[in-house]
Amino acid sequence: MTVPDHVTSHLRALGLTDLGPIYYNLKPPVLYEMALANGEGQLAAQGPLCTRTDPYTGRSPRDRFLVRDASNIDTINWGPVNRPTDADTFDHLQARLADYATEKPLFVQDLYAGADPDYTMPVRIITEKAWHSLFAYNMFVRRPEVDRADFEPGFTVLDLCTFKADPERDNTNSEAAIFVSLEKELVLIGGTHYAGEIKKSIFSVLNHRLPKQNVLPMHCSANEDPDGSTAVFFGLSGTGKTTLSADASRTLIGDDEHGWSEDGVYNFEGGCYAKMIDLTSEQEPEIYSTTERFGTILENVMLEDETRTPDFTDDTITRNTRGSYPIDYIPNASETGQGGHPDHVIFLTYDAFGVLPPISKLTPEQTMFHFLSGYTAKVAGTERGVSEPKATFSTCFGAPFMPLRPSEYARLLAKKIEKHNVRCWLLNTGWTGGPHGGGERISIKYTRALLNAALEGRLDDVEYVQDPIFCISVPTSCPGVPSEILMARNTWEDKAAYDKKAHELAELFTENFQQYADFVSNKVYCSGPLHSE
Repeated sequence: MTVPDHVTSHLRALGLTDLGPIYYNLKPPVLYEMALANGEGQLAAQGPLCTRTDPYTGRSPRDRFLVRDASNIDTINWGPVNRPTDADTFDHLQARLADYATEKPLFVQDLYAGADPDYTMPVRIITEKAWHSLFAYNMFVRRPEVDRADFEPGFTVLDLCTFKADPERDNTNSEAAIFVSLEKELVLIGGTHYAGEIKKSIFSVLNHRLPKQNVLPMHCSANEDPDGSTAVFFGLSGTGKTTLSADASRTLIGDDEHGWSEDGVYNFEGGCYAKMIDLTSEQEPEIYSTTERFGTILENVMLEDETRTPDFTDDTITRNTRGSYPIDYIPNASETGQGGHPDHVIFLTYDAFGVLPPISKLTPEQTMFHFLSGYTAKVAGTERGVSEPKATFSTCFGAPFMPLRPSEYARLLAKKIEKHNVRCWLLNTGWTGGPHGGGERISIKYTRALLNAALEGRLDDVEYVQDPIFCISVPTSCPGVPSEILMARNTWEDKAAYDKKAHELAELFTENFQQYADFVSNKVYCSGPLHSE
């Protein structure tokens, strides 16, 4: 199609002056054809496009830098997550990428970040790979007016994945580089084919901008029941955000990134980016059905040689296999991507130590404690060098994407929870009866039963007891769930071993929370483990 003049003018303003072919706002069938013709992937059985991103099969946090300047030096939470660079280094890398793009084909998608028109941000995604353009088409919000001549991107991503940075020359940590300039409203990506860098870069930008508009950006999924009661599910990768929000009895608002405004919850995205490892049609039928559709991208999923059937158990490339698909591939997805103010906030944790109860009710102070803690655990096989469960604390359940100080997000959440009288829960999707390698994974059947009981009010009037170590309120009964599994200690044969492991995790919580002591109240500080009311 013809490329509008305002698009080519913008490309030239970015330094992309010696332009090759420009492909503007191509739709999935054409992007498929070009990706296959260019050897970017394989056609999987029943229609998905299967691609590979190795050696980068996940985000590369050590290679992400944020330009530090006079406007943000005092507001960004600088450190190992928000690594600073300077404007000269950014400009140098931008010039290098522009030179690398000389006469190369480029794919341009004009899209939006945010389903709520009052808070949406126009984005322009420029890629050298057709499949990355398809990824952007899947993951961001599409609107019919996007081809208008007055479309002005609020942020631009320039993704040249085959460019390899030179650490000595470009002041990077490796050949991969993800550089963000808030002032220039530009993200530069090079050296990595992992498509998730595109969406998470824009998520980070929204996490910087939206709190100024009294919108809480959240690393969460969200759904609502037929009566409009909304629930949000905070959680790190692998804790169950996508799985638990894809419920046939509830409307899916979104699976990963949302804002909570004065009007309610809205999805930042137009698609889902779900983990595929060990996916089955029996346990996750809605997500599995997307892997049999044209338009879905299967990232690092192995295919059977003859049939091209995906093998979701094969982790040859990585356990972080992914599927990208439009959200309307989920049958009960919201048409608007918007919902009301949450009635429930659920914190998901994959406790591989097997010591947290499968569900517990949180006080407002405990909610702040666990929001700031952002606890989950990594297990062997998910990260190089991890041979036994390893506790991970990620502020606000999304530290890699939060540029501002944690107090900014915690203040907004506390304000909204109090205003809307929200019930808050901690849901353990990890282990019971022992740690990873000794106990067993909590049955998803029981997890769903506990979750549904909480959302439907069937845990409101049951008896609760306080966990003596973690000081959270645990129900003594739940319909459809054996009462003996509700207290984690009861599931361990060796009670002394449980006590030791539980105290170890409690002490890790306490040690991690020291960093927040200066800005939280004493009630919040004392609401964590090893404190009694």
